[in-house]
Amino acid sequence: MAVPLYRFRRMATIVSLHAHPDDESITVAGLLARSADAGHRVVLVFGTRGELGTPVEGALAEGEQLAIRRTSECYESARVLGAERVEFLGYVDSGMMGDETNDHPWVFWQADLEQAANRLAAILREEEADLLTTYDDHGGYGHPDHIQVHRVGTRAAELVRDELPGLRVFEATMNRDDARRGFEEMRAAGMVLDAEEDWDVDGPMDDGNPMGTPEAELTMVVDVSPYVGRKRAAIAAHRSQVTDSGFFLAIPDDVFDRAFGREWFVEHGVEPGVREGWLLAD
Repeated sequence: MAVPLYRFRRMATIVSLHAHPDDESITVAGLLARSADAGHRVVLVFGTRGELGTPVEGALAEGEQLAIRRTSECYESARVLGAERVEFLGYVDSGMMGDETNDHPWVFWQADLEQAANRLAAILREEEADLLTTYDDHGGYGHPDHIQVHRVGTRAAELVRDELPGLRVFEATMNRDDARRGFEEMRAAGMVLDAEEDWDVDGPMDDGNPMGTPEAELTMVVDVSPYVGRKRAAIAAHRSQVTDSGFFLAIPDDVFDRAFGREWFVEHGVEPGVREGWLLAD
């Protein structure tokens, strides 16, 4: 007897746009791992290969190019998270805000918006994407390539609006108020933070804006605490950028869980107000 087609649930496809290899592991790794485990298709897209990152001392073999290493690390992170496809838009790392490399014509920051958005839109169409993740409008902390992720992702979603009317767009960000509470808890517990890590979340970041997004402007928080182990493993895959003594891998498990066990989003077209939930149907 034939089984009615409505009995079968269509799995979704999530396209996750990032600036550099390792960004995916820090921002939305829990979302991606949970999506993949539920049977949804996960596609990673990167604006650059992170050519201007600062490699850990001794991480590269003699003559090894950082871009090649970071590309291979990206694929390992994708394997950990269950991503089925990895694509690069073909631009070069712009460096930090204010670096002279920001002005190079081939970097992501200088990319023609329509051209870059069309490259992403082609992937969205090919994948018949249901969900796109980008970053908030200042890229979390003002990195030019992160800001460009927001611009390119937003424009690409506009370009495919008629063809993919059900596409939902989520800006991954940090809850500024929750981060402040977390640092206060760490200090109250007597944890000593290195000067580089003990920043003021309300102070100006690279582009003059504070870190992340105020809680009042967020729309969703996703509990990914069952996936923090995978998140940490994805971070560890980027060995040229982190070590076991680095911040992300060195902090105690309970602190890591507190900081990274939830992921925060602003969904396009949705009124502010944090709701705990899930972005896809399990």
